[in-house]
Amino acid sequence: MQHLNLPEIKCNIRKNEGKIEIFDIIRKKYIKLLPEEWVRQHVVHYLINELKYPKSLIKVESGLNYNKLEKRTDILIYNSSGTCEMLVECKSFKVKLSQSAFDQLAVYNTNFQSKYLLITNGINHFCCVQDEDGKYSYLDNIPEYKK
Repeated sequence: MQHLNLPEIKCNIRKNEGKIEIFDIIRKKYIKLLPEEWVRQHVVHYLINELKYPKSLIKVESGLNYNKLEKRTDILIYNSSGTCEMLVECKSFKVKLSQSAFDQLAVYNTNFQSKYLLITNGINHFCCVQDEDGKYSYLDNIPEYKK
């Protein structure tokens, strides 16, 4: 797989019935290894190992309904009071990040009202914080976990 702009991860990869799979430490099962999943797993490991987010506050592939459509979020990070703190959208490393990808994330956030939004393709990462007026400000770094 592609080298990403994230630390290397120690992960379990296997071949199962001709398909390559990677172990997801959040869902505790093997998932088909697609480019987007490669990015998602790197982001999850980065959040846990480098930024110190507890595994127990991270949810992967969570469903949501928007305009009567069923959608999925890539990664949700909750705070200790159970409120969504960060909404993460992972794209394949083959996909160039665009305004439409950020717009998708902002639309999903109408359901969660997350403080932070992060979009990444594993190469480029854009993280922003939403203020009380609903305006987004881009951050230089992804924030570390705060207790």
